[in-house]
Amino acid sequence: MKRPIGVIDSGVGGLTVAHEIMRQIPKERLIYLGDTLRCPYGPRTKEEVNKFTWELVEFLLEKNIKMLVVACNTATAFTLEELQSKLNIPVIGVIQPGARAAINFTQNNHIGVIGTEGTIRSNAYNKALQSINEDIQVSALACPLFVPMVEQGTLKGEVAERVIKESLIPLNNNKKIDTLILGCTHYPLLKDTIQRVVGEHITIVSSSEETARETSIILDVHDLLNQGNPVYDHQFYTTGDVGIFTKIAQGIFNSSIDNLQAVRIEKAVI
Repeated sequence: MKRPIGVIDSGVGGLTVAHEIMRQIPKERLIYLGDTLRCPYGPRTKEEVNKFTWELVEFLLEKNIKMLVVACNTATAFTLEELQSKLNIPVIGVIQPGARAAINFTQNNHIGVIGTEGTIRSNAYNKALQSINEDIQVSALACPLFVPMVEQGTLKGEVAERVIKESLIPLNNNKKIDTLILGCTHYPLLKDTIQRVVGEHITIVSSSEETARETSIILDVHDLLNQGNPVYDHQFYTTGDVGIFTKIAQGIFNSSIDNLQAVRIEKAVI
């Protein structure tokens, strides 16, 4: 089944998920669409996120995708159930895989979650974690400055460290947390600095690896895996600045990416 996997995100953060999917199931072809023009989604209303997400989805459906990965925590929190109910292809998000990974790591059932305002406001991680283990204690914190910083390409250095340190003060005051979920796919790009700020005693969990693993399993279950030769003509689309997108993508993939285009997303009819 050589049809592509579609991956959407509010910006460049979902590239961390795309990269992991490409690593784990290298025969598959990906089409990635990042809505960098309207990023971040975190401060937006549920209605706005729903509208924007459907516009991204409609664009990818025109590309005949066989599966959709919602590589944005805010979009996952607000739209996943609706997407799953309305689309006739498999759809997964990044919250449930991240929650499962964190539960595997925690030793004392105290888990921290950092994410956008929308993701934290939705309580999606609290629900996901406690649906698996009701004894889990969750400390959630919105970090609204992180996504704009990543989208501008500020991934390390004095500015990044200062912003992260100040943002995580409430979390660092909680001495019980032993596991921290990066509840936004942009945040793994700041992982090294976040680790320094919170300390090595805290295990940091990104949903990227777990989401890629789940993608592989679901494709297999639905008999959608590409059994032929690898397909390497991945396509990348951004609604915003190609230069910044390219710079960040090169940092994630350790090489330049081909087939990158800026696109305008037309209004979708839901």
